[in-house]
Amino acid sequence: MATNGAGDKEYFEQQRQLLINDVAASLENVLQNINKLNRSLEGVIAVGNEFGQVEGLWSQIENIMAKEPEKEENKDAKEGAAEGQ
Repeated sequence: MATNGAGDKEYFEQQRQLLINDVAASLENVLQNINKLNRSLEGVIAVGNEFGQVEGLWSQIENIMAKEPEKEENKDAKEGAAEGQ
């Protein structure tokens, strides 16, 4: 019986080592995939940053377009007041 216990212990140790190796390989795979994801996200951010100047330009145009009707309304109001006098 003593030899059977030693054989079970050896089998357990082998199986444990196989599982440890499997877990280590899986963690390495996860690390590689996280690094790929990080590089992809950096690429997306870089592309997004390239549109920053375009967005700024469109914001300026939008602000200018929003101010134009106010100037025309003020001009019309002043002309109406001048005609009323």
